[in-house]
Amino acid sequence: MSILMTLPKMLDQCIDECLKCARACEECFRACLDEPDVQARSQCIQLLNDCAQICVLSAQYMARNSGFSKELCKLCADICDACAQECEMFKDEHCQKCAQICRQCAEMCRQMAG
Repeated sequence: MSILMTLPKMLDQCIDECLKCARACEECFRACLDEPDVQARSQCIQLLNDCAQICVLSAQYMARNSGFSKELCKLCADICDACAQECEMFKDEHCQKCAQICRQCAEMCRQMAG
């Protein structure tokens, strides 16, 4: 839901999905650091960080109606997909849930970029 102005519904939904994904990635990042196979998760941990950051940045660009929002949403979708793919390799609940949320965000961002 837009706070200060009326944003198109799809834009508003995409901002919400990006923020949800950023939070999921941050939580999964923290949980991965506590796993016994943390060394095997180094690529996953890096992608979680990248994904969280691009999601927040995308939400900021969309909120201010930047002319670069669509390009950033395309990149965000690509990074979310990469993060989901990496998380899916680990069978713990936090990685599986994060992968699902990343896939949802990627789909919404692709719609915005389209």
